[in-house]
Amino acid sequence: MRKIINYLDKKKEHDNNVASMTVHQFAESLGNAIDAKDHYTCSHSEEVAVVAQALGVQLGLNDQECELLHIAGHLHDIGKIGLPDSILKKEGRLTLEEYEIVKKHPAMGAEIVKPVATVSGLNRIPGMILHHHERFDGAGYPYALKGERIPFGARVIAVADTLSAMASNRPYRKAIEFNRIIDEIQACSGTQFDPVVVEAFMGITDQVRNYFLQGSIFGEGPDPRSICVAEQSVLVHQ
Repeated sequence: MRKIINYLDKKKEHDNNVASMTVHQFAESLGNAIDAKDHYTCSHSEEVAVVAQALGVQLGLNDQECELLHIAGHLHDIGKIGLPDSILKKEGRLTLEEYEIVKKHPAMGAEIVKPVATVSGLNRIPGMILHHHERFDGAGYPYALKGERIPFGARVIAVADTLSAMASNRPYRKAIEFNRIIDEIQACSGTQFDPVVVEAFMGITDQVRNYFLQGSIFGEGPDPRSICVAEQSVLVHQ
């Protein structure tokens, strides 16, 4: 009987690991799909996923919570797959009307992943996607949530998303120098960002800098952006 129980426990653990790997690969594929729509988006989802997971580790979250952040990072902009290319690929700043359309992408993304998230037990991920453009001071969208009313994972994704955006070229500006990015994120603590998450970010700035330079968050490794065009950058419009 003990052997049977041990076998079933190991099988369950194996099945869970396989399911987790499958969901992760599916999330990465979907993230790549939205990034592939425009060369300006190349590797954005990957960057957000890696930095969000690193923030989770720094915050002391458990392995499962860090993995959820990583998956949510891959999927956070999946709603943009429903945006018109005329807006998504626009060279230059958006009009107010176009920006209102862009602001619908968190809700669209949450609806896209909700069926899969429910089946796979990852039901917190739609909330992270839905609220990753909320601001800690309540001035964000889509629901102007404030402070701890914003899901914690969404507060983590917000920092990772903004970092990736500022670290990349755009048609109307060059990538921002990393020390200035650090200053900007720190300056927005308590307004745009959760101070707890910003404090965690300040504790891993060297690792994050290394990732953007070498492609590895905690050591040497291949640059995941090497498949992109030389003048790569993230989504033109957040």
